[in-house]
Formats: sequence, structure tokens, C-alpha cells
Amino acid sequence: MTNDSIWIVGASSGIGREVARQLADNGNNVIISARTADALAEFAASKPDALSALPLDVADKASVTAAVDRLYAADAGPETVLLNAGSYQPMSFDHFSAEKAMHLMDVNYFGVVRVIEQLLPRFLERKAGRIIVVASVAGYQGLPLALAYGPSKAALINLCEALRVELEGSGVTIQLVNPGFVKTPLTAGNKFKMPFLMEVEDAASRIIRGMEDNAFEIAFPRRFACILKFIRMLPYAISLPLIRKGTGG
Repeated sequence: MTNDSIWIVGASSGIGREVARQLADNGNNVIISARTADALAEFAASKPDALSALPLDVADKASVTAAVDRLYAADAGPETVLLNAGSYQPMSFDHFSAEKAMHLMDVNYFGVVRVIEQLLPRFLERKAGRIIVVASVAGYQGLPLALAYGPSKAALINLCEALRVELEGSGVTIQLVNPGFVKTPLTAGNKFKMPFLMEVEDAASRIIRGMEDNAFEIAFPRRFACILKFIRMLPYAISLPLIRKGTGG
């Protein structure tokens, strides 16, 4: 992708930041958004000819509305949007917290929903647009320590599946990104072994390659995604013991 304007929500660190960096290096104009305005400004200053900062808090509807109105004023604005904003906090049965679960759902799921609510009418009027949503392979299957995180990503997967079907023929494309474990600040605190752990540069390049295609799902590492999908197809009497054994439970 070159010479295109692309908006990335959740670009101050991790996968979103690296996707923005690579896209900028490839000649794209990239609008970067995140809640952390200082980190965003510092990143934008590193490539002032290609990156422009637009602070945004996906958990705040007024912030989302103001940012989208500003970006898409006068019927302008990019037709490609990557929604990567999200948070991760491990949660197990012995530290079960409704507050933590609601917080992750508000950021990871409803944060995406708030942005899509503002984008869809504009894209449908144009009969053009591409929305790429970053979920996770953790949304495929219930996993230990993901009692709050996994359901938020499963909700995103379900949402994107339904939108892809409903938007067929509208000119608006929905794509779903399901990464496995990637070396980012969000995963740095994990105390367990992360299978098929990927470098963030590799993850970002795979997302960009997928953005150039029209495939619905961009999932990686492929082997890990296929393993989890296969386990999901098995009867619970087989799949749940497999998950328990595979995760050291």
C-alpha cells in the first residue's frame, strides 16, 4: 500500500505503532490516534512528513465523535481505518473481577463499536471504505487467564463476521486481524510460556500484506491459529482437557 491515507486507532505502542511505522516508510500518510497524547506526539514527531497525531479515547463517546468529525470534515478523510486500540489484563478464577471484565469489554469491544458507529454512515454514503479490526486468537477458545480478555475479543470476532455478511455489495469492506502472541508492552508482563511468540515487526508486516488483499481474516502465526481452530471443532469432552493440558492447568 503506497500513497494512501490511513487512520490507525491505537498507534502509540505495540502492533499499531509498528504498522504505522512500516506504512509511513512505504510512502503512506498515516493518521495515528491513541489516548496517550504525549506518546502519540513524540511518535508523530519522528516522521513529521508521514505521521500526524489525532488524540482519541475510544472509551469516551464524545472523544470518538469529535475526532471522527474533525478527520472527516468536508467529506474528506481516509477510506482505510485500522482499529487496534485495546487493553490486556490477565484474570483467573481466583481473582475474578466484574470490574476488570467490564473495563476490558468497554475498551476492547465497545471502543471499536463507538468508532464504527461514526464511520459506517460516512463509508456507506461514499460506497467505499475499509475497516480492519484487531481482535485475537484468544477469541477462538476459552483460555486460562483470559477470563476478561478472551470474551472481549470473541465479541469482536462475532461482530466482524456479521458485518462482513451484511455489508456485502455495499462497497465497505470489513477485515478481521487475529494475532497470536506478539512481543509488545501488553504481553511483556506474562509469566507463562507464550507459544509461537512473534516479533512485532513480523506481525505488522503480516497485517499490511493482509490489508492489500480482500480476505476476511488475517490470522497469524498460521500454525497456532489452525491448532486453536481445530481444537474448537472438537467435542468439549476432548477440547477442554486438551486446553487444560496444553496450558499447564
